[in-house]
Amino acid sequence: MPAISTSFSRFCLVLLLQIGLIPVAKSQLPVLSEQQLQWLGERVFTNECASDYECLTSWNSGEDFPSLGIGHFIWFQQGQIEPFEETFPALLQHYHSRNVTLPPWIQALSGPDSPWRNRQQFYVEFDSADMQQLREFLATTKPIQVDFIARRLQAALPLLLANVGVQERSSLDTRFYRIARSHAPYGIYALIDYVHFKGTGTRPGERYQGQGWGLLQVLRQMQDGPDTLYNFIAAATTILERRVANAPPERQEQLWLAGWRQRLQTYLPPATEN
Repeated sequence: MPAISTSFSRFCLVLLLQIGLIPVAKSQLPVLSEQQLQWLGERVFTNECASDYECLTSWNSGEDFPSLGIGHFIWFQQGQIEPFEETFPALLQHYHSRNVTLPPWIQALSGPDSPWRNRQQFYVEFDSADMQQLREFLATTKPIQVDFIARRLQAALPLLLANVGVQERSSLDTRFYRIARSHAPYGIYALIDYVHFKGTGTRPGERYQGQGWGLLQVLRQMQDGPDTLYNFIAAATTILERRVANAPPERQEQLWLAGWRQRLQTYLPPATEN
């Protein structure tokens, strides 16, 4: 998206918040300790990479883009259009905002686009000096990646509220913060990980047969009740099963569903795990 469009979108969102068309959240997200943040980073790394160092630079079979870092941030080629949110260029911008120097070969790229034409080329170059340098860079900057993921969650709620009717905003706001406060730090982990894992659900392109699979759709599907994390996981499971049912057959997303279900179960603290 061009910079002017992003700036205009943010301006409109702030304006709507200021004039009351989108309510400002009455609650705050829980503040995590340094130890909890480290735990969160390792959880995300385990979820995406099974804590495998080489998985920091990977290209999954059946996908048309590489997945990089502890969160498997995806990176598109120039002009590539996918029904998923590209995240690696935004991570690079976050590094820049934190004054972190990128690997020289990435700095030397002519644009923000992925330099690999296909999965075969990616793995031909897997042991190259550039790829080894990228893995080392990603391995030693995990806290920056965790901060990037957490900031995506902070931006998620206003986006969610901006995409629903006035009467629905209060219930979504309540569910969001009820999850965030549940079994700390597991509730905030569930929100952070799901937004990173499957997005906010607000992007029109992230749809199969007109139905999304992000946090917005999960919150809408979720039942209210005392077992907040169980209810969140049950709703997310339903939404992901619907995504698989709606996916183009050639994507074979049913192969991923068991792993997605296992990932959702990590949102429960040990005392309540099945």
